[in-house]
Formats: sequence, C-alpha cells, structure tokens
Amino acid sequence: MRTLVSSGSPYEPKIGISRAVRTGAFITVAGTAPLGADGMTVGRGDPLVQARRCLEIIAAALEGAGASVRHVVRTRILLTRIDDWQAVARAHGEIFGEIRPANTIMQVSRFIDPDWLVEIEADAVIDAPEGESPSGTGPAHRR
Repeated sequence: MRTLVSSGSPYEPKIGISRAVRTGAFITVAGTAPLGADGMTVGRGDPLVQARRCLEIIAAALEGAGASVRHVVRTRILLTRIDDWQAVARAHGEIFGEIRPANTIMQVSRFIDPDWLVEIEADAVIDAPEGESPSGTGPAHRR
C-alpha cells in the first residue's frame, strides 16, 4: 500500500509531489524547505531557525505516515552557504543526537526561493517486530 502525506506547501500541487510517501515500512520525506503555515519563508537569513522549521515539518510528515523521528535512518542537508553547516548541524543534533541517522551535508547553488538557506530530506524505516522483515511478510534476512 502506498500512502501520500501533504504538508500543505503551495509547491506540492504545482510540482506534483508529496511531502512524504510511505510504502510498507519505508518512508521518504522530500526536500523540505523552511515554509510557515502561510507558505512564506520562516527565518529569513537565519540558518538555525530555517533548519528547525524544516525539521518540524519533517516530524509532522513522519507522524502523518505513522512514524516518528526515531524511525529516521538517513537525512540529507542541502545548504546554499556551506559555512552555515554548524548552525544547521546544531538543529539536526537537537532532534537526532541520540538517534544518529546516516547523514550527508552538501552545498547547492540555490533553491526555488532565494530566501531559503537550507532544505532537509529524511528517510525512515518503521521497525519490524523481532524476527519479521520490515514488510511484515516473512522472516527477516540478517547478514
């Protein structure tokens, strides 16, 4: 079964995307920009505030898909100014300090809106009961 989650971003219908997609135990959260409920950029010029907003949206999308931040296995942080990495990493650590997903931080030339300094993506896997595969269809395969 495929579940689509919307955050209400004005870009979702324009581009034809979902904030998150869940298929079985796997959830992928699209590149998430620092948008407020009004569709406007939050924290102009402040990478820490923008990263915190991105992470709030991601957490809500995960909840909408039946998961939480504790299920996140990978994040990707995209920055327009690589020098902002420490501020954004601080926000990431506030949420994921104990969870410690795999992560990549990279610089991009720009985003759709020039006021965005950061976008964050996340992938999650909902834990299967001991001895079951993540899809719930049989025994887990371990290596």
